[in-house]
Amino acid sequence: MDQGPGLLGAADVRRFAAALGVAPTKSLGQNFVHDANTVRRIVRVAGVEAGETVLEVGPGLGSLTLGLLEADAAVVAVEIDERLAAALPATAAERLPAAAERLTVVTGDAVRVPVPGEPVRLVANLPYNVAVPILLRLLADVPSLASGVVMVQSEVGERLAAGPGSKIYGSPSVKAAWYGPFALAGQVPRGVFWPVPNVDSVLVRFERATPPGDEALRRNVFRLVDAAFVQRRKTLRQSLAPVLGGASAAAEVLERAGVDPALRGERLDVARFVEVARAADAVGAG
Repeated sequence: MDQGPGLLGAADVRRFAAALGVAPTKSLGQNFVHDANTVRRIVRVAGVEAGETVLEVGPGLGSLTLGLLEADAAVVAVEIDERLAAALPATAAERLPAAAERLTVVTGDAVRVPVPGEPVRLVANLPYNVAVPILLRLLADVPSLASGVVMVQSEVGERLAAGPGSKIYGSPSVKAAWYGPFALAGQVPRGVFWPVPNVDSVLVRFERATPPGDEALRRNVFRLVDAAFVQRRKTLRQSLAPVLGGASAAAEVLERAGVDPALRGERLDVARFVEVARAADAVGAG
């Protein structure tokens, strides 16, 4: 098989960016990976297998895209920057010509653009400023995704993987857990990016599990989760009062669910929030 020049290095990334007139922008969270070892590590940690379809968000200049194609996967790449999206097929054809036909590029915002096909894994370097909305949207709208590895800012990754009681446990932690377990899968050095970011990055791995309930229950749970973490110092009786019809109604719902109204939201895992949502539905609160 004619493999072409292979994965991108630092000089390739800068050359491709210059040719396209692309100056990485902070607003789009553009920090391009230029280290082949890091790319292959991500593909390996994700467990990508030959023949399966992988969803990639924010492929940029194609570093990770080429690593996925090199692993004999088909890739659906969603890119918001029209210049980068238009150039990606040519990059694949130049670097890995025999694999280029396995690439599908979708131009648009990953928070809302339809995803074609049925990708089974998500492997992505997610923009730092919108990582959580993108991840939650894809988990909600692309049910074929069974697992994945995302590279995100360390603070974001730690929150996604945090458990109840932790100081960093919050709304993203609970919402992610609705879809299955999340765990940290390693750190990523700043020096593998161009430009070098001023934050640290980590890999986060997830496996989709059977959800605790249907879409209506999910919406109700997420509404309670959002309310519970608006002001972390408030008790659940206080924080849930606005969405459950007052403090006394909130206390009644919590007691029916077997939850102490004096607890704070950070003490409840997703299963307990589900119990509160079901209790609220049973008494018609909210």
